[in-house]
Amino acid sequence: MRQVGTLLPGDSPWLRRASHVLKWLAVLAACYLGGVAATNLAPTVAETSQYRAVLRLDPVPRHSPVLHAPTIVGDVDVQFASPLVAPGLDVQVAVREEITNLFTRPNVDIKALQPSPDEISAAISQAAVGVGVRFVLGATAIAVLLAMASHYMRQRTTRRHHVLFVASAMVVATVGTFGGIAFTYQPGRFAEYRTTGVLGVVQRNAGLLADVEARATQVTPYFRNLLAVTQALQQKYVAGNVNEPVSARFLLVSDIHGANQYALMRTIIAEEDIDAVIDSGDLVNFGRVQEGDAADLYRSIQSLGVPYIFTSGNHDQSSASDRALLARLGRIPNVVLLEDAAGSLRELTFHGLRITGFNDPRYFGDDNADPTAKAKPAADRYNAATADQPEPDIVVTHEPYAAEQVERARLLINGHMHTPAIEGNRIQVGTFTGGGVVSHYSEGPGQELDGQPYAFDIAQFGTSCELTSLSRYSFRNLLEGRPAYDSVQVISGARIDPYRPVTSPVQQPGQTQTDPAKRLCSRIDETTVRSLPLPVTDPASSETTTPAPPSVTP
Repeated sequence: MRQVGTLLPGDSPWLRRASHVLKWLAVLAACYLGGVAATNLAPTVAETSQYRAVLRLDPVPRHSPVLHAPTIVGDVDVQFASPLVAPGLDVQVAVREEITNLFTRPNVDIKALQPSPDEISAAISQAAVGVGVRFVLGATAIAVLLAMASHYMRQRTTRRHHVLFVASAMVVATVGTFGGIAFTYQPGRFAEYRTTGVLGVVQRNAGLLADVEARATQVTPYFRNLLAVTQALQQKYVAGNVNEPVSARFLLVSDIHGANQYALMRTIIAEEDIDAVIDSGDLVNFGRVQEGDAADLYRSIQSLGVPYIFTSGNHDQSSASDRALLARLGRIPNVVLLEDAAGSLRELTFHGLRITGFNDPRYFGDDNADPTAKAKPAADRYNAATADQPEPDIVVTHEPYAAEQVERARLLINGHMHTPAIEGNRIQVGTFTGGGVVSHYSEGPGQELDGQPYAFDIAQFGTSCELTSLSRYSFRNLLEGRPAYDSVQVISGARIDPYRPVTSPVQQPGQTQTDPAKRLCSRIDETTVRSLPLPVTDPASSETTTPAPPSVTP
């Protein structure tokens, strides 16, 4: 019986030649795909002093191949036109850690971030050699496997023309692929350049991002008007609270993400008689101290002139054990860390209010999976440390998943979500800088930059230590130079704060009842910071009480 596909001596010579050509093309395709697979299984890495690129070949050859470079802020596609076919290139570009060394230098110029022509040439050579070697190894491996299969299928009799048959297909696949690449990816073959996402928007609006701090300074007159609107609302609708004495006014901010808009913060502090700032984390983007140096954040924080109470967020460390940013902030005189770089939990007594909190255990670049479970060890440690302590008036965390696991607190404050919200006694603070310069912009109608709202809150406490009001501000378009407010809210503190001050009962005739003790808070109360006692299994377990540094006292 004749097997399917088997040619007999009497068959047509043309049919025999066609069968050989089809087999050869099949071997050619197998060798090509083997080479492409090798470049994807073991991608090539090319580096300059500041950047790293990972290269892979696209398996589908085209007349108009695309060099595709995805990034976290959008994709870059460079299309080429060629009479030959060539595979596409997938290039994943990343910034090396060494680039942060540039940020420690004064007057960093953008040219310092650009690789030199020699670096680019060396990287191209490195990439070409790496991809070529991997492709050849992959194609050779497939060719050897096919030759061995042919050898055993023919009862272990291998003829020279069978080896040449497979080898020629492998050579043509290799030479054809790299000939097509070399001929196609030339400046003269360039056809189209496309960017997507935030990268495209920023490219079209590059001038918008110049000198963020200067923009913040320019809009301070607008803020004075905005704050005046709120004061008018307070006088009209919550006049009773306004006329009562005030023990503390806190500016609540979060998620600054490396954007220096402390000029605005200074205006708010001055106009609103702010006693202290509470920042619930994500001061920088990538967890690098040098980001703060580059944006001049540390000097700006010190210039505020009031205590800056801080817990770290998931963008404030580059690994689970990184505490460099906390250590740097700890050297700023007016910064109060509620959990310091050594892991000591601390309680700040400020104007009679007890303020505690703990840092986010997550870090920039983690897998972002199950944040509730990741927050649990830190929350459990905090709960154990405060179990037998007086209930804190304010507990500050970065993520809501951590705040929700705190067992005892009058008021909870968190950030992270970039959206203001109130849930029971938990105050979620929006992002003071709209998420940073570009991190949360998206394309709107007409290719405009549509950013998240900027937001901050002002929490006011009375002399009975109760929250009397929460003023919430939301505005847009600061960087564009046309600020506009979204909303201004004044919320009664009784809606949020479960605490009710003790009031003296009316004494009836003939009764000798003694008035219960009444808790009082005042701007003249001493400010102190003490370390909380940690569980005996914790490395730091001593309790100390110390007066706050002079610069922390308003």
